Amino acid sequence: MVLVFKRPLLLLILAGRKTQTRRISRRQLQQNRIYPILDNYREGAKAYVRIIRKFQQRLADISPSDIKKEGFNTLEEFKAAWISLYGAWQPETTVTVYEFELVNGDCREN
Repeated sequence: MVLVFKRPLLLLILAGRKTQTRRISRRQLQQNRIYPILDNYREGAKAYVRIIRKFQQRLADISPSDIKKEGFNTLEEFKAAWISLYGAWQPETTVTVYEFELVNGDCREN
């Protein structure tokens, strides 16, 4: 299993400015596991992240500090990015929040 990000978000991860992601996918990542991250399926992994925390949350309940962990400065920026990915902002949607850390070296999913 891999984590796919739009290129600008992947670059924020590599720069250490994005350490959280919210997903509505039914596929569940496991805490303490390492996953490759990429921006398209044609190329290999750009890096690896370890999931250090996982929890459920309503989209509307994102905090200002979590907005920063998502790589954004304001709720409006985060909403715009969400809409570009998922088509609509539905604040009552329950999402899975994954907090992660960048892993050095050429790790493999374990």
